[in-house]
Amino acid sequence: MYTHIFDTHAHYDDLKFDEDRDELLEKLPENGVEYVINCGCDLKSCKKSIDICNSFNYFYCALGIHPSEINDESDSELKKIIELSSFKKCVAVGEIGLDYHYDFVPKEKQLIFFEKQLRFALEADLPVIVHDREAHEDTLNLLKKYRPKGVLHCFSGSVEIAKEIIKLGMYIGLGGAVTFKNARKPLDVAKYLPDDRLLLETDCPYMAPVPNRGKRCTSDMIAFTAEKIAEVRNTDTQQLIDKANENAFRLFNIR
Repeated sequence: MYTHIFDTHAHYDDLKFDEDRDELLEKLPENGVEYVINCGCDLKSCKKSIDICNSFNYFYCALGIHPSEINDESDSELKKIIELSSFKKCVAVGEIGLDYHYDFVPKEKQLIFFEKQLRFALEADLPVIVHDREAHEDTLNLLKKYRPKGVLHCFSGSVEIAKEIIKLGMYIGLGGAVTFKNARKPLDVAKYLPDDRLLLETDCPYMAPVPNRGKRCTSDMIAFTAEKIAEVRNTDTQQLIDKANENAFRLFNIR
């Protein structure tokens, strides 16, 4: 069993955990999970993330509005989220960014809220956790404009885009997608990444790695992701987990 697992992106406030959340989170440390960042998507999930942090010592949170959750109430919600960000275990602004895969929210509105939250992160001196789905160019342009600390979570871009992100001093988060069939781009990125720029994540309850694909994902499943990345990097899995752990401590200023 691997130890020192740091899941830098989870959603344990999700409905899929309602039946057994407390029981599951009490047991995760027995499976080597030592740290988790629960990421908010709207005001309700941000509040729930804080509740989870107050119940479990090994949890931290990121607070923000996901691009697919932007609506007419988002301006007032963001003001309240900014107030909540003074919570002692809030370590990032997230999950924020752009999602052009779905047409739930007009691109123009997504761009406005991404910029608002990037400015909020800079003012609060917090890193950002960025969602970028089929919006690489616009995401990169705004990151170059504001130059925040942070991570591109569930990275789906090419090695060329990863190089641009690294130049900005940011990190790349890799999850279960590296284990999927025909996962060429994520594996190319996993092979390329400098040791000090890799973070491990699940995006649970989504993106469960093979051999659990299609099932509810949990943080201990990072083991399968780490094994695959270690394989393409020709390194030891525990050493890779430990290094990703160090990177997360540094980015999120956890001591």
